[in-house]
Amino acid sequence: MSSPHPSRGLPTVTVVGIGADGWRGLPAHLREVVLKARVVLGGERHLGLVPVRPAQRRITWPTPLRPQLADLVNSQVEGPVVALASGDPLVSGIGSTLISVLGPDRVRIHPSVSSVALARAEMGWPAESCAVVSLVSREASRILRELAPGRRVIALSADETTPQEVAELLSQAGYGESVIHVLGNLGGEDFSRTDASADRWSEVAPRLNIMAIELSGPRLGGWVAGLPDRLFEHDGQLTKRDLRASALARLAPTPGEHLWDVGAGAGSIGIEWMRAHPSCTATAIEAQRERAERIGRNALRLGVPGLRVVGQAAPEALQGLRRPDAVFVGGGATPGVVDACMAALGTSGRLVVHGVTLETERLLGELHSVHGGELTRISVETASPIGSYTGWKPARAVTQWAFTLDV
Repeated sequence: MSSPHPSRGLPTVTVVGIGADGWRGLPAHLREVVLKARVVLGGERHLGLVPVRPAQRRITWPTPLRPQLADLVNSQVEGPVVALASGDPLVSGIGSTLISVLGPDRVRIHPSVSSVALARAEMGWPAESCAVVSLVSREASRILRELAPGRRVIALSADETTPQEVAELLSQAGYGESVIHVLGNLGGEDFSRTDASADRWSEVAPRLNIMAIELSGPRLGGWVAGLPDRLFEHDGQLTKRDLRASALARLAPTPGEHLWDVGAGAGSIGIEWMRAHPSCTATAIEAQRERAERIGRNALRLGVPGLRVVGQAAPEALQGLRRPDAVFVGGGATPGVVDACMAALGTSGRLVVHGVTLETERLLGELHSVHGGELTRISVETASPIGSYTGWKPARAVTQWAFTLDV
């Protein structure tokens, strides 16, 4: 995070977005900004678009980028620094990274028309009618979070291989009839467009491309908590649908917040937390190796590959983790685990604990008497055959303690 005041003595960066029409498409005043810079940062392609200036230093982005970015910029003390980017630098671009590393007071953005805007214009899709998903430097399975019949998605590709990977993922998920429109070199003279269904995709895409996808397939589940249990691979250690919906209603995922899912089992709580909003993150703590691996598979299949899995037992596994905004304890609720979780929470942090044994129920009763909160006993019965008739089959009752830290 940046300081509230500009950093004295450290260089600022002017980020200039360049469209597919390259240097000639830049307004005159932005050309002047680039040409007067003593240092120009960018990828090889962007640097190759700018006329050579003998007194100007040109530096390509380091790899890996983020760990070296601050030192790279801070060392450029000899004069104005310009960074070159594609289109709108704040649409999954270097502008966002620079702001997160240096702070907004040291970064100035001059955007061009974004590839997302150009894609919407090509397709005739109003902004409010489609979702935008970035697959740049991210796993393509993020597209699976968006699955819903009739939904439109604009996906930013990492490279020429992304459309094929997305087509295979959609086909495997039962969305093979979805139509993928691959728009290559948008805004440039060599613009291309290829349209095909996911299950018939065999095209070679340009390296610079963006996908406009019209999804077609079965309704799998929504973004409100309580996905069908059948969508999760599990060995019986699964927070079932009705209990999951109850827990998540009290955990209350909010954009940008982080969850600990302790004793995660199949990972259903953490997965549904992350599906609530693309900026929600989670860490699943699961000591059993097979279950930890299963959580990873479930997360990939349900479109949240960023779920982190820690294959250790709590409370030791909690050391050094990102501080949570909410914690769910679905298994192994001992006094030590609950105390460690409560100590990690900040103001307005939420804790939900489930218990099915007498010992855990006794612990939750004690916690409720000391801290307050909400203590609930949940019994779920489902209709099932009894001979030629139908009767109610009860599941094991679960005691739920929900607590919000107000200090």
